[in-house]
Amino acid sequence: MNATTLNSYADVLRKTGRGASPTDRPIVCVQGLGFVGAAMATAVAAAADERDAACFNVVGVELDNPAGRAKIEAINAGRMPIECNDRQFADALTAAHQRGNLVATSDPTVYAMASVIVVDVPFDVDDMHGEPSLPWDGFRAAIRTIGQHAQPGTLVLVETTVPPGTCEHVVAPELAKALRERGLNENALLLAHSYERVMPGDQYFDSIVRFWRVYSGHTPEAADACERFLRQVIDVDNFPLRRLKSTTASELAKVMENSYRAVTIALMEEFGRFAEAVDVDIFEVVNAIRVRPTHSNMRQPGFGVGGYCLTKDPLMTKLAAKEVFGLKGMDFPFCTQAVKANHAMPVVSLEKTAAALGGLKGRNLLLLGVSYRQDVGDTRYSPSQTFVEQARRQGANVTAHDPLLRRWDELEMDLPEQVPDAGDYDAVVFAVGHREYRKLDMTKWLAGATPLIFDANDVLSDTQRQAARTAGCRVLGIGRGEQA
Repeated sequence: MNATTLNSYADVLRKTGRGASPTDRPIVCVQGLGFVGAAMATAVAAAADERDAACFNVVGVELDNPAGRAKIEAINAGRMPIECNDRQFADALTAAHQRGNLVATSDPTVYAMASVIVVDVPFDVDDMHGEPSLPWDGFRAAIRTIGQHAQPGTLVLVETTVPPGTCEHVVAPELAKALRERGLNENALLLAHSYERVMPGDQYFDSIVRFWRVYSGHTPEAADACERFLRQVIDVDNFPLRRLKSTTASELAKVMENSYRAVTIALMEEFGRFAEAVDVDIFEVVNAIRVRPTHSNMRQPGFGVGGYCLTKDPLMTKLAAKEVFGLKGMDFPFCTQAVKANHAMPVVSLEKTAAALGGLKGRNLLLLGVSYRQDVGDTRYSPSQTFVEQARRQGANVTAHDPLLRRWDELEMDLPEQVPDAGDYDAVVFAVGHREYRKLDMTKWLAGATPLIFDANDVLSDTQRQAARTAGCRVLGIGRGEQA
């Protein structure tokens, strides 16, 4: 089938090998099927009216490359395109597949059918630890594609975390230019911004549909359209929407949220080093402080900050000031230093492991946890990568395991299915708090072996740490003295 015959949702179904005759519903396209887009597409497909009938037909759109085709194939087979432990997400995807109101394609002509287009494409920061800059080309190309196909009156909702000012100074002009080239009114599309607060893990799906949303429109009409759409997808009775006065304000809100978290995590790293030196359990201290309502969300030290948000978002406002608004003298030193401090966190764990072993050359290390956080198979900017690369440079032999991954693409490593035997290693580093590690029977797993146990991320319980000590292991960790 060629693009010219792709005129309806039924055409999309047939092109993807589905023979079902779909109910006529408004079409929502989700551009980008990563950790946000895949969840958002599933949530929109699950949206139902008062009669429990699906509100939308949803088309996920990905690039025609190996990674994109793998995601398209998974969704069209009713499978999760990413690894996670959230049963609710998996069940919602299966239900949407069976209903026939969620498919995926690489054909951008589907945008012409959409009443809503949700933008969930990646937006990186180049050279985060050197001279950072914003890679506009790929993002602009994605927006331009929408402008080349979308019909007048379509809501274009940007969920991607972008530098403040992006919708006003980049997205709106790109859409306007594409519309003019088609002989259409440059203001024919409704542009809005509503950032996601996705938390991959066991509450993955709920972080889309049962969580507070901030939004704004490039025009009042766009904001109204955005509100109408979000009300159909999100449980707004329990999680009310909040409208801001401009898309720049909405963009700033997301970047500020993540910058706040990154800076406070970096602060806790300083206190963690002190606690280790004076033989205090920083986690006991933090839990004592958290009972105060104003400090209930206090952060804690750990193995490192990874993933697609906290590693780069704190740099976005500094770069927006320079590249979008042309402002001078806005260097954002706290944010910049926080990114540097957090990037160094896995190296701290490695250095402490090396000191305890008397060096790493020829040592066998087992790293438990590859993803950047617990209960999700996401290795983007994972601190585990920094740990392994640095350990290898120092001559260590590193084996890694993660219960949600069989392949670590960034390092081209195959991962074992089961947790390896402890007796084969000089040190075992617990890096990620996956439930499989938190439930590990230390006595049974150690089976008489006595490797160094390093808890880099408050993974192990008091009982597990004591069991390791009783078995004869030396137990160290981030944020705790050796006796704590």
